[in-house]
Amino acid sequence: MSTSNVFVRFFHAVWRGLNALRKLLHLVLLLIIFMLFFGVMSGEAPPILPKSAALTIQPVGALVEQLSGDPFERAVAELTGDAQPETLVQDVVDALEAAADDDRISAVHLELSSLLSGGIDKLERIAAAIDTFRESGKPVIATADFYTQQAYYLAAHADEVYLNPDGLVFIQGFGSFRDYYKDAIELLRIDWNVFRVGTHKSAVEPYLRMDMSPEDREFRGRYLRHLWESYEEHVVAARGLAVGAIDEYTQNLVAHTEAAGGDLASAARDRGLVDDLLGRTAIRELLIERVGADSDDESTYARVWLGDYLAQLRLRGAADKSNSENVGVIIATGSILDGTQPPGTIGGDSTAALLRRALGDDAVKAVVLRVDSGGGSGFASEVIAEEVRKLRAAGKPVVASMGSVAASGGYWISMFADKIYASPTTITGSIGIYGMFPTFQRTLAAIGINTDGVGTTPWSGQLRPDREMNEQTRTLFQTAIDDGYRDFITGVAEGRELEVAFVDEIGQGKVWTGEEAIANGLVDELGGLGMAIEGAAELAGLESYGQVLIEQKLSPTEQLILDLLYIGKGVGIDPAAFRSPPTLVERFANRFEAMLADVARFNDPMGIYAYCFCEIE
Repeated sequence: MSTSNVFVRFFHAVWRGLNALRKLLHLVLLLIIFMLFFGVMSGEAPPILPKSAALTIQPVGALVEQLSGDPFERAVAELTGDAQPETLVQDVVDALEAAADDDRISAVHLELSSLLSGGIDKLERIAAAIDTFRESGKPVIATADFYTQQAYYLAAHADEVYLNPDGLVFIQGFGSFRDYYKDAIELLRIDWNVFRVGTHKSAVEPYLRMDMSPEDREFRGRYLRHLWESYEEHVVAARGLAVGAIDEYTQNLVAHTEAAGGDLASAARDRGLVDDLLGRTAIRELLIERVGADSDDESTYARVWLGDYLAQLRLRGAADKSNSENVGVIIATGSILDGTQPPGTIGGDSTAALLRRALGDDAVKAVVLRVDSGGGSGFASEVIAEEVRKLRAAGKPVVASMGSVAASGGYWISMFADKIYASPTTITGSIGIYGMFPTFQRTLAAIGINTDGVGTTPWSGQLRPDREMNEQTRTLFQTAIDDGYRDFITGVAEGRELEVAFVDEIGQGKVWTGEEAIANGLVDELGGLGMAIEGAAELAGLESYGQVLIEQKLSPTEQLILDLLYIGKGVGIDPAAFRSPPTLVERFANRFEAMLADVARFNDPMGIYAYCFCEIE
């Protein structure tokens, strides 16, 4: 037998094997398709509500205006159990509004053990929806193993508040604390070149000093006191406590706990913060008594979860608020970055694209830009502001609605709106900009590395992290920063019809609350998102109008993949089974990445930022 015949036979056998494998894979694929088809045919619709049930609302993680992350990646992460814990404020508000007129919902159960954070304006929106629901005569029952400060704000608006006997109510007040790096930067021999405009622009202070400046301490202390007074005032009024009761509880928590024999839960009950101490079994028995037992499991109460209830509303079209003439709502939340960014971050290009979509939609007659951002890229902020001006020029009113924070770049993208609404506790202003460019030539020299070369102009080799920034480059940087600040205050003066000199006076990086911003002309009215939508409709001359959310959407391919994954889960193929928990090294790496995020996340092409570090604990 010739060698050539051996090779022919060998490759022929390989081909037959591959062909058989191909047929097998086709058969498997066909079986999967049939299985998915029957899954669709037999797939479960949202659960049918009992004739009488409690709507169980169990917010998890942070309260947010917009779920963060790429919509497709987040949907997959939710299927696999990897999604960042967040609760959409609008979901809770929509459910409470619908439940008030729904005869099948006889009560609301707020289970608040897993609520970790949320700005006061977000808490106010949900609290207002709770109060409106209570006007229907149906009770709201709040329970938790542990009440955070944010969770207790919502609980105070309930008819009844219960705490686990082994839990506590921990109200810690408001604080603003940061790490300062000046000594570490010097130890590492880094030249952290900083350029800024604004006597109170404190965003760069951690790179220049080891403590908070007197100016920053003064302004932060002022607005933190305002937030605390607002929190206490609302909780005391909602709960019916004596004036000053919350502050007294926090100031004397140790004494109250000692008086209760070291029992933190009893200390909260004795001060009137909760009605009674009940464990989980007692809570279930109480709710069974109020709304009846579950028809499939008599050991628990009849209930419908928030997600299932919203699915029912959407199935019936009850959640669709659109009309032939609409107010479009665009959510701008998170840091402002250049380019296209996922939800939970404001992209210069992606947010501008949403504004252009509103411009091109004949059914959208006005736009509300809901801003919850401390700012970021100056360039991206201007890209967005330009689209706001285009909408106004086209005759479509734009109203800015400020959330917890709308400062620096967050104010920049708001300043050309026809009207600006803010909550009393909104943190806004911080009109100022800065730039940073670290160089590491001294760090490299310490380990025996030097950079040298030749260029044709004074700018050759500049803006390299391994070379010292020369004086001409520093002057150019500061000139650009000064010009950017002039553009900022000129834009505010134009948009708000103020004198440039006055804007400079209230600018300089100074931070204001919503109430203070009214007084100095930065904000028009105090009010939430609902008032902003009404205001936009009024400016557009709309009497009967709908409301549409303008947001990034899944592509048809992404939607198909998600539908198949959901169907697969419905027939027993759980995507979570294919993931492995993060290793210790991965968890450490994720934590380290988060620590560096403040520096690494910004991508302004000019290195110029309008950002306010307004984080509150």
